[in-house]
Amino acid sequence: MNDVIERNVRTRLSRVIDPELGKSITDLGMITGIDVAPRDVIDSGRSIVDVTVKVELTVEGCPLTQTIIDKINEAVTSYPAATLIPHIDVGSMSQEKLTGLVNDLKAQRKENPFTKPGSKTRIFAIASGKGGVGKSSVTANLAATFAALGYSTAAIDADIYGFSLPALFGTHDHPTNLKGMLMPVTAWGVKLISIGMFAGADRAILWRGPRLQRSLEQFLSDVWWGEPDVLLLDLAPGTGDMAISVAQALPNAELVVVTTPQPSASDVAVRAGLVALQVPMTVRGVIENMSYYEHNGEKLRIFGEGGGRRVSEQLTASLKHDVPLLGTLPLEPEVRIDGEAGRPVVLNEDGTLADTPLASEFVSIAKQLMAK
Repeated sequence: MNDVIERNVRTRLSRVIDPELGKSITDLGMITGIDVAPRDVIDSGRSIVDVTVKVELTVEGCPLTQTIIDKINEAVTSYPAATLIPHIDVGSMSQEKLTGLVNDLKAQRKENPFTKPGSKTRIFAIASGKGGVGKSSVTANLAATFAALGYSTAAIDADIYGFSLPALFGTHDHPTNLKGMLMPVTAWGVKLISIGMFAGADRAILWRGPRLQRSLEQFLSDVWWGEPDVLLLDLAPGTGDMAISVAQALPNAELVVVTTPQPSASDVAVRAGLVALQVPMTVRGVIENMSYYEHNGEKLRIFGEGGGRRVSEQLTASLKHDVPLLGTLPLEPEVRIDGEAGRPVVLNEDGTLADTPLASEFVSIAKQLMAK
């Protein structure tokens, strides 16, 4: 019986995925032993068996240790033919074993994984012509929406000068360094990387040209992303070096332009979209933010109206393909309040989607983006 239980438990553990590496904990060599010890008692006709699972994590004090332990417990206790009592013996890999694992992973992905043939990841670069239109909050809430809808989601804070995603997701964690390969930080179900997560990021950054492009390449190739369904990039405002770097590094990226209603913002937003005439990038659509403020049932157009539609129509005419207006987002104080508290406003405190008109609008935008 012991051999049968051990084989069954090992099979069940093979379905437990390391949340950082995106691979089975058995394939990663994290399970080093399974000891089965039946007790001399029967409970309701079922044998009671102690099962000790020996686990070696990649690094000591891994921030997701409890998540992995919970999944192992669930896998063991789901055995149908007996009552298994799990005991988890947690250790960490030797430096030699960890080096071998990292080398194997790097060999599988020696370059930017998102441009390889067969990559399933949809990449959306969120852009704006000018600052102050809420581009980063749109990116954060859109990423959180994708994750809550069940998509494996990643986000890169490509706004090297004005990084804000860590604060919007409420994380102060640093990426785990596995022998030169970085594990992105996970917050609200989204894998994140930002220059703001590294030491000295509070100092002024004046990167341009090759060095700026190299920062993006490192975020793409030196971070272990796995195979996310969706990758969002929060670009710096304008049409500068980073937009060109994204187009060069990720020619399969689709541009989403964020604007506010007034002409001073929408006219500049058009220029952000027209970067697609210079680089190989498809403009996927337009999002109008701060469209109105609802007060006593009346929609107050504080910043005017029609900016998103103007951007959509002008880009459609200039680019010779349909650039739809994907959605109009209201101006709500909760966006700022929840954002400053470190929780995307589209989510409840338990991480599920909020039952609000704003969350519904983000769901609609996410579904449109994934529709084709």
